[in-house]
Amino acid sequence: MAELPPEVRETTDALDALGNTTAATGKGFSNGSAVLTAYALLTALIQDSGLAPDPIELTGTADELPAKILDDTIQISLTDIYVVGAVFVGIMLPYLFGALTMLAVSRAARAIMAEVRYQFNSVPGLREGKPGVRPNHRRCIAISTTSSIREMIAPGMIAILSPLIIGFAFGQQPLVGLLIAAIGSGYMMGILMSNAGGAWDNAKKLVESGYFGEENSKGSEWHKATVAGDTVGDPFKDTSGPSMNILIKLMTTVGLVAISLMRPDLSLWYVGL
Repeated sequence: MAELPPEVRETTDALDALGNTTAATGKGFSNGSAVLTAYALLTALIQDSGLAPDPIELTGTADELPAKILDDTIQISLTDIYVVGAVFVGIMLPYLFGALTMLAVSRAARAIMAEVRYQFNSVPGLREGKPGVRPNHRRCIAISTTSSIREMIAPGMIAILSPLIIGFAFGQQPLVGLLIAAIGSGYMMGILMSNAGGAWDNAKKLVESGYFGEENSKGSEWHKATVAGDTVGDPFKDTSGPSMNILIKLMTTVGLVAISLMRPDLSLWYVGL
């Protein structure tokens, strides 16, 4: 499009591949930071709920404190059906959240593609690149902005409502199980998506560079496969992967705010009400 020599494309592709690798490494640190933050919030949540004693209120000798902590801590049973069910839901939520964000990117991209095709077909001289003929950029920007806000309603509701539904319906202990499972599952999904997305993007560039021979370069079946991988990899590494950090921290924050309103026992159905 800019009519630059091929060397420019080779240089920018190399820089893009390096950037993908660097970004994947940095996102690993950000995922770890999000997990530490979420577990710090989870510790505050457990203490605020009364499931664990407040460290400020602990008094006694060094020999008495361990026994006192164990006596005052409410054990969360993994054999309880509500806790086990909440754990399974917590494991599932990052996968559902990631799927919704991937679909959101796909729908927004299709909407912009439809608008671009419409302008090419309806604006005289735009396809030919005639001087003075300019596309309607504002329309594409409006579609992108509107789609980005509208498509995040469902994923946002999952992050906000899931701790409230589990906590108020089944109590504090299932809520803790939900959050622990969501943090672990979300961390693994974030690492997977960030690294896999960057790897798929770099694989396409490696094939296009002719590293595997000209017969497997652009236009080959190898190249078609890597283009498909790059199409999935971009929202993997740029959308769904980083959003896992927000998911686990937001769920834990919502639970921390609301857990004092939930009942701690597991004696009856809908015990959280």
